[in-house]
Amino acid sequence: MKKFLLVDDHEIVRLGVKAVVESLFAPCHVYEAIDEKSALIRLKEKNHDLVIMDVHMPDTNIFRLLEHIKLNFPATRILVFSMSAERIYAKKFMAAGALGYVPKNAGLPELRKAIEAALNNRKYISPEFADQLAMDFTNQTVNPFHSLTPKEFEISSLLMAGESVSAISKTLHISSSTVGTHKAKILHKLHAKNMVELCEMAKQYN
Repeated sequence: MKKFLLVDDHEIVRLGVKAVVESLFAPCHVYEAIDEKSALIRLKEKNHDLVIMDVHMPDTNIFRLLEHIKLNFPATRILVFSMSAERIYAKKFMAAGALGYVPKNAGLPELRKAIEAALNNRKYISPEFADQLAMDFTNQTVNPFHSLTPKEFEISSLLMAGESVSAISKTLHISSSTVGTHKAKILHKLHAKNMVELCEMAKQYN
């Protein structure tokens, strides 16, 4: 019997996805977590076939959680299910260990395909993302955001979302000075003078 772990801080989302998974893959067990800490507890309690997780959750470092699962539970597959833009985040999270990235506005057939692919240890990308990858392959312009480390990418995303340095430090459990150092490195790497220029670059490179 398959075991699933849903990691999402929104109860309504968890209930909806749980109902869908239970109907599509019955009989199965679906467990829930609301953040990184509760996810780690659930992972220690039992083995899971698939973790379906959101990207932005309070008190959660998503890249650290992905790395932890990869290192300590190598048989557990990971699928990211988020409202965040697929064209921006999918590459980063799949490179970090997720087998697929499914937008929350996807239909049930796509979600089912993604789950089935992940359970069979196969990567899943949506038709739209496949088209984007094809365009990136044929486009010789190098996306400067690809030069960022996972941590720098996460912090740059939060900064561009309007989060303050202090708010980011609380979310990621790092000091404000560390966030400030990362911010300076991000601006330097991308040759941006300030956040306005950084946001404009983000629009330019989607």
